Parts: sequence; structure tokens; C-alpha cells
Amino acid sequence: MAAIENAPGHGPNPSYSQADWDAVSDNPEWTADDFRSARPFAEVFPALAEGLRRSRGPQRAPVKVPVTIRLDAAIVDAFKATGDGWQTRMNDVLREAAAKLGPVETKG
Repeated sequence: MAAIENAPGHGPNPSYSQADWDAVSDNPEWTADDFRSARPFAEVFPALAEGLRRSRGPQRAPVKVPVTIRLDAAIVDAFKATGDGWQTRMNDVLREAAAKLGPVETKG
């Protein structure tokens, strides 16, 4: 096993010996047999792999602003009843309503 000094994210620590490090390791060094029998993550956990592929990361330049707003329960229920994407549909309806109000001045 690699020395403690070579463990990523861990520097030398005089309080712990290599034996201490080995005793608490729950990820032992792989053997040649381990590598030969290894299978791809997506093959072993297909549902989890698919979920990871579909997840979005943070936006580079967020264009939406998180807000807290109180709405009638019936309005929220009506949008939720339309299924996934209800928040986007609600945003679209609000965008159309805002356009009818006229141009919005921005503060600089």
C-alpha cells in the first residue's frame, strides 16, 4: 500500500503510523484480479447512472432569480396538475402578463 504521505489530500501526520492507516482503510489496494473483474458503473447501477446523466449543473450565468411568493393554492395545484415542467409553464404565463404591462425599466 502507498505510504500515508502519498495519499491524496493527506499529508504526513506523525500521530499515525502506516499500520494505523492500514487498519482503518475501508478501500484496500486493488489486485490484478479486482481490475479484471471490474465492470463499468453504468452496467452495475444503470438507474443511478441514468439519473446522473440527466442532472443539470449550476448555470454559468443564472438568468432566473429565486423568490418567495404567496399564491392561491388552487393556482399552484392547477399548474402542478399539468405535470413536470409546471414551474416553467407558470414562468411563461407570468412573462406574457408582464409583456402586457409594458416595458420594464432597469436600474443601473
